[in-house]
Parts: sequence; structure tokens; C-alpha cells
Amino acid sequence: MDKSVLQLLENWNESIRAISGFLDLINPTDWHDEVDLHFHPPVDLPRQVFCTGANYRKHVVDLTVDSGVGPEGMNKDELRKWAEDMMDKRVASGEPYVFTKPVSTIAGAYDDLILPPTTEKPDWELELAVVIGKEGYNIDVADAMDYVAGYTIVNDISARDLIPRTDYKMLGTDWFRSKGQPGFLPLGPYLVPKVFVENPHDLSMRLSVSGQTMQDESTSDMLFKIEQQIAYISKYAKLLPGDVICTGSPAGNGTHYNRFLKNGDVMHAEIEGLGYQRQKCVTK
Repeated sequence: MDKSVLQLLENWNESIRAISGFLDLINPTDWHDEVDLHFHPPVDLPRQVFCTGANYRKHVVDLTVDSGVGPEGMNKDELRKWAEDMMDKRVASGEPYVFTKPVSTIAGAYDDLILPPTTEKPDWELELAVVIGKEGYNIDVADAMDYVAGYTIVNDISARDLIPRTDYKMLGTDWFRSKGQPGFLPLGPYLVPKVFVENPHDLSMRLSVSGQTMQDESTSDMLFKIEQQIAYISKYAKLLPGDVICTGSPAGNGTHYNRFLKNGDVMHAEIEGLGYQRQKCVTK
């Protein structure tokens, strides 16, 4: 079967049946130890990458409290309660917040992360990624999961000091420069077909930096579930086979700890049933 994963995804229903039959014919002695292999991104490369921001309840609440953004005169407890109420209202009547990320940001799950000289605050964001298995536009929420081929892990690396535009504040946030740099989206190591993931909304997620646990949450804390994200994105953009949707990051980013990535740091990021990533941070 001499095809790329992207080519397999273009006819995923047929491909997954063929792969299942192919696996039955493999001799276990033909397998290689993972340590002897170089892992490329499992989809190399997708056509489009969509990211859903501010999509974990505790993460957004913590960020609100940490930054002190809210009505004046509130103490931290009052501000937390205000933020929690705001998140409840957002889920009831709001929509996902989505931006795109260049495919040139994609790296392998075990590749070094080259810290660029453009930022002093590179941060981590462990996320569950959804891989699309067929073309779709204006997809209904009820049908959205039919468009999912499988799941993988991403780390939405972000330069926190480059997010706000200070030269012209009315421009607001700048996701291009803060999230679009080379290597800022380690992807993989595996594409796990959705049949092997019983409930993508109940997976444990854990990320450590140089041995210290920073994120330890569950996908159950998502504000907008996967099917809502797919429906929202496909309302405005056509989804294509192989596209990746990064579904948001849980609490515990570097901003919360005021601790950012530096030369020599090693990140270990895992999601239940999907394997793990490991990147060493280096400067050049």
C-alpha cells in the first residue's frame, strides 16, 4: 500500500477497511522498535489547520483571574465567580472562537523545538486534535462526527509576548506572529482511528516541562464539543480530508505559572490512548 496518509484520508472509509485487512497479514516479526524509527507528523502535511481558542472552562477562568480582566473592584474569588458565570452564558448562547495556523508550523512528535529569537515567552498548549476524513460544508451538529477520521496530539506553541499588538492596539491580537512560527505545532505521533477512541470527550491530558507537571486535566472540560466545532468551522470554511482541528487547551499554561520555555527544557505531553510527544527545547 504505497500511499501517503493524506491520500488514504481522501477516501477514508475505503482506506480503513483496507488497512484492517492489511494488518491481519502482517507478521509480528516484521515490526520495528519505535526507538529505531524517525517519526514524521502522521498527516504530512494537512491542507488546513484550524484552532479553537479559549475552549476549556477552567483554563479561561484561570486566565481571567491571573490577568485581572473583569469588572473593577472585585477580589479574586469574586472575579473567579464572575468568570465562571460568563463561561456558562457563553456555552448557552455563544459560539466557538476559531483561527487558523500555517501548516509550516507542523513538526514531528519527537523533533526538537527550536526556540526563535523573536519571543521571550514561548508557551505550551497541549490539545486533542481531530483529523477530518471527508469533505464537508455546512455540516449539521448531528452529523459532524461522521466527518472524523481519527485523533492525534498537538501542542499549540504560542509566543505570549507577541499576541497583543502594541503598535496599534485596535488591531487586538496577532495570532500569525504568536502562533505561526516554524515548529510551533508538534503533531502526532499517531493518527488513531476514531473506532479506537470510545469517548473523545473523556480523555486524560498531561503535560510536563523538565519533569514538573504543568497540565493535568481532561477533555471533559471543553466548552464547545468536537461536533459543535466542526459545525461552526464548516459554516464558514469547507473542510477537506486530512484537515486538523486543534480543539483547545486545558488549564496550566506557562502564563498561569509565569514560567515559559527555555533552552534545555524537555516537554512530555500525553493524551490517554493516543501516545505521547517529547520535545527538547533548543536555541540556535
